[in-house]
Amino acid sequence: MSLPPLSVLDLAPIVAGSDAAAALRNSVALARHTERLGCYRRFWVAEHHNMDGVASSATAVLIGQIAAATAHIRVGSGGIMLPNHAPLTIAEAFGTLATLFPGRIDLGLGRAPGTDQATMRALRRHLSSAAEDRFPEDVLELQTYFSHKPEGWQGVRAIPGQGTEVPIWILGSSLYGAQLAAYLGLPYSFASHFAPDLLMQALEVYRAQYRPSERHPKPHAMVGINVIVAQSDEEAQRLFTSLQQRFLGMVRGRRGPLPPPVEDMEPLWSPAEKAQVARMLAESVVGSPVTVRAGLRATAERTGADEFIVACAVHDFPARLRSYELLAELVR
Repeated sequence: MSLPPLSVLDLAPIVAGSDAAAALRNSVALARHTERLGCYRRFWVAEHHNMDGVASSATAVLIGQIAAATAHIRVGSGGIMLPNHAPLTIAEAFGTLATLFPGRIDLGLGRAPGTDQATMRALRRHLSSAAEDRFPEDVLELQTYFSHKPEGWQGVRAIPGQGTEVPIWILGSSLYGAQLAAYLGLPYSFASHFAPDLLMQALEVYRAQYRPSERHPKPHAMVGINVIVAQSDEEAQRLFTSLQQRFLGMVRGRRGPLPPPVEDMEPLWSPAEKAQVARMLAESVVGSPVTVRAGLRATAERTGADEFIVACAVHDFPARLRSYELLAELVR
C-alpha cells in the first residue's frame, strides 16, 4: 500500500555539548530543509517547559520565526498545552500568526501540562484540576474566537483572530482526546511517538464515534512516529541510541540534553529499564531506506493513518537533515 502524507514534529532538541540558541537555529534550518524536499505537509513544534533538552517552550514565538523563514509548508503546534493558557491569549497569538501567514497556521491542542508540578504552578499559579476539566469548554471558546461571529465569546473578540478560522486539532495519548475530537468533528493526532500503548484503541474510538462537522466531514487521524533513516541499519540503530538514552533518563526521572549516540546500550540499562524504554518507543521505525519503507508500510496498514507526523531526535544535526532527505526519497 502507499504511504500516507508525511509531516514533521520538531521539539527543538538541545543536544549535549550545545545550547538553546543552536537548537532554535537548527529548528528554523530544518523547516527550510524539509520544505525544500517538497513531500512534507506541515512542520509542528511542541510546548514543553523546564526541560534542559527542549527549546520550544515559547511555542507561538518559534512558530512565527519558522513561518517567516519558509514560504509554503504549514506551520503549527504539536501542541499548545491549553490548560496552561487562557483561550483568548492563544486565540490572539495564533490569530496574529494566521493574519501574518494566511492559510499556513495549524493549532494542535493538548490537555496535559507538558511539564512538572512545580513548573505548572509557575505557569498557572495554582494546581487545581479545573483547567483540565475545562478543556472541552476552552476548545469551544477558541473556535468561537476564530470564527466570523461578530459577538465573539461573551462579548469578547480576539483581534487579530476573529474570522481567521485557524484549523484546530485535538492531540492526545489516551481515549479522552479521541472521544473529544470525534464529538467535535475535529482532526486528531495521537502521540504514539512516546506513549503508544492506547494507539489502536484510540483510533478505533475516534473513527467509530466521529460526528461529521462542516469543515471536517470525515475523520482525519494523524499518527506520531519516530523515524530515523541512515545508509545502513547499523548506522540508524547507532543514531537511535540518543533517543533511547533520553527515554532512559525519563524512566530515571531525568530530562537532560539529547546525548550523543553510543555503540552499545546494554551496559547503560537494566533489563527492566530496557523493556520500559522499548515499550515507550514501540512506534519507531529505524534503519536503512529499505527497512524503513517496509516498516512504514506495515504501520500504515496496521493503523490506517491518514497522515504520519515524524519525529527524528538525532544528536548530529547533519545526520538529522540526512534522515529527512532519505525519508523523502523513499516516499517518492
